[in-house]
Amino acid sequence: MKVTAVHEPPVYYDLEGSLERGAEIIGRAASKGSSLVVFPEAWLPGYVDFVWAVTPSNSDDTDFSAIYARLWNNAVDLSADTIAPIREAANEHGVVVVIGVQEKAGGTLYNTGVIIDADGTIRHIHRKLMPTNAERQVWGFGDGSTLKVVETAVGRVGMLLCWENYMPMARMAMYAQNVEIYCAPTADPRESWHNSMQHIAKEGGCAVVGVCSCMRFDDVPEDMPGRSLLAAWGEWFMPGNASIVAPGGRLIAGPSREKIGLVHGEIDLSEISEARRTFDVAGHYARPDVFTLKVNTSHNVPVQFD
Repeated sequence: MKVTAVHEPPVYYDLEGSLERGAEIIGRAASKGSSLVVFPEAWLPGYVDFVWAVTPSNSDDTDFSAIYARLWNNAVDLSADTIAPIREAANEHGVVVVIGVQEKAGGTLYNTGVIIDADGTIRHIHRKLMPTNAERQVWGFGDGSTLKVVETAVGRVGMLLCWENYMPMARMAMYAQNVEIYCAPTADPRESWHNSMQHIAKEGGCAVVGVCSCMRFDDVPEDMPGRSLLAAWGEWFMPGNASIVAPGGRLIAGPSREKIGLVHGEIDLSEISEARRTFDVAGHYARPDVFTLKVNTSHNVPVQFD
């Protein structure tokens, strides 16, 4: 099947514009024969780039506070079906969509990934377990209740966000659920990222789609608070980093950097059995008599009402 990594920017911190653009991208990918479309981390309505450049403060009149307010006002409320245009596009074109969103729930923002089936149904919602470093100024923590692999029209799809993919136990939880297509939306532009994607494809015997935010500084709105501080990042505000890898580690497409567009690749899930014939990390190559992993899949809440 053909799969697509989205190497195009959202309408930065503009939810309505990003939803419209996302639906258009899904249609364009489907017109090229794609069955699965994978967007970067926090694509709706854009990654929290400002946490790495703007100094936080308790004051309400800083650039940090102003950016956060814009982000909050443009974040996704899944309980209100904010992403209906994306679901409708998935249904209209018959494609599975994996998309990163900034989710607001209660008074907290989360880095969340959503898996939407080809009929437009939300199959899974995953919240990032551990926001990385400065991201913890903005995002809350997920829990093990969303560490799942789900059946879709294209196969068993799982997802870890950004540096979750560096967590061996989180990866093992995916492998133990027989993940076939492993999606790794990220904001990590390091050139070595695609090496990790190849490692995961070999380790898990699964196809891997990794994709990083790709946008130029000109894509940052001129009225964005703190924009001048972000200018130091250069023309390629986020250089992107997309790769598609076959089960076993063979690079199919990418790595793509500093190039706006859709990255396509053909994957063959029949290669999984051969990849795992000699190395099945959660099967015959495991040593449960030596190593075991316990995953707490409960949903943790601060208040319980009996």
